[in-house]
Amino acid sequence: MRSAIHEFPDDFFTNNERKSGAVLLHITATLYMFLALAITCDEYFVTSLEKICEKLDLSEDVAGATFMAAGSSAPELFASVIGVFITHGDVGVGTIVGSAVFNILCIIGVCGIFAGQVVVLTWWAVFRDSSYYTLSVVALIAFIYDEKIVWWESLVLVIMYAGYILVMKFNSSMQRFFMGKSSKNVANGNAATSSEMEDVKPSKAYSRGSVVMVDEMMNASPSKFRFPEAGLRVMVTSHFGPKTRLRMASRLIITERQKLVQAANGVETQVIDGKVEIENGTVPEDKPKEAEENDTISPFHIPRGVGSKIKWLISWPLLLLLFFTVPNCAKPRWEKYFMLSFILSTVWIAVFSYLMVWMVTIIGYTLGIPDVIMGITFLAAGTSVPDCIASLIVARQGLGDMAVSNTIGSNVFDILVGLGVPWAMQTMCVNYGSEVMINSRGLVYSVVLLLGSVALTVLGIHINKWQLDFKLGVYVIVLYAVFLCFSIMIEYNVFTFVNLPMCMEE
Repeated sequence: MRSAIHEFPDDFFTNNERKSGAVLLHITATLYMFLALAITCDEYFVTSLEKICEKLDLSEDVAGATFMAAGSSAPELFASVIGVFITHGDVGVGTIVGSAVFNILCIIGVCGIFAGQVVVLTWWAVFRDSSYYTLSVVALIAFIYDEKIVWWESLVLVIMYAGYILVMKFNSSMQRFFMGKSSKNVANGNAATSSEMEDVKPSKAYSRGSVVMVDEMMNASPSKFRFPEAGLRVMVTSHFGPKTRLRMASRLIITERQKLVQAANGVETQVIDGKVEIENGTVPEDKPKEAEENDTISPFHIPRGVGSKIKWLISWPLLLLLFFTVPNCAKPRWEKYFMLSFILSTVWIAVFSYLMVWMVTIIGYTLGIPDVIMGITFLAAGTSVPDCIASLIVARQGLGDMAVSNTIGSNVFDILVGLGVPWAMQTMCVNYGSEVMINSRGLVYSVVLLLGSVALTVLGIHINKWQLDFKLGVYVIVLYAVFLCFSIMIEYNVFTFVNLPMCMEE
């Protein structure tokens, strides 16, 4: 079988030099590309997507299912495009399948183990996402079973994603229909779990179900919540879309942490930079956050703290490159250039993804590891780390639904758009009527294992009474290890013959 390494430019080192240790340079380069993708996606790409959503006036759920999912899954999408158009291999499909399993098992496992508390999940959110996801995986198995993709199969995947956007659009109505009005925590068609509301309720139980008004909170405990904080806490409840909640939760966490730091330093929260807080006026918590954000992504401001300084130093070349090539539309003076920011950050994501896939192909070739295994393990974990960190932050605050739906939601995007769009482009636009070949027969088995992992995870959550805790975390991490073992053994022809050996040259 001809290796995908020949589809890329020649490497600086020979195979023997790489085996003697030069491959470590490639591994370092790949890890640096993961960092580059994380910075570009989080600081530029997602910001420009938020501005596009504002201008298009999209509802939060639809924006979350489309543009925000694209933001967190951009590396996988580009890895898939490179796999279809450049390497003609399975590295893209492997990355998406591996990333899907990593998202479901590893992220939920990490959240369960490190959340430090029992997080209650709403069955509707898990049921909605996992059932649509199961449908997507079944379609993928049916299409790749004959080891080739034709134009109508890729079109079906893209249409299914349009269906998912519709499901998100009418989420509230469907939730009312399925859960009924008898559910004690349902208000305005949204289920708010008790754990979410505990964070919001100051001291007494409110008579109006789960609707908590800002004024009511202020009156109940005026010293505890000031207006901006109360607003943030209300926006964390289920009455808002998943991405708003994710963002507000992280903002709330940063605010709380800053208050603790200020208290430790003997600084009153009411007075910052000599300015006295005015009720309903200036919001002191937000100012340090903005300054902090600007420090982290500016190559000209050295942040405080040893860890922040080291991270800043490592990523300085990237920060400098992006500072001069992509307008940061989070800043008021560049705000109107959000489309330019979107296009340029997309170009950089494509460049970094190309370099990442190139390096991973060389590593796999040197160590004699098939493309699919590199995709399922190394690439999948690397491209999903930002998602993992975001989910863990919100899970630690008891917002389990958000963490779980964030992981499953980005998987639906990965499979239907990450694979569907590159296949559709190849079979319908670039070369109409052509076929995309799937080289590895083992990939079908890996996708079947993926389907099994979803079923076992949902079953585990159900048996655990819809609670995300340490026990469930360990259970899904063990499932992830089992999946990896089986996938690797299948690719190495342990059970049945699925792969031709890779041609090695000196």
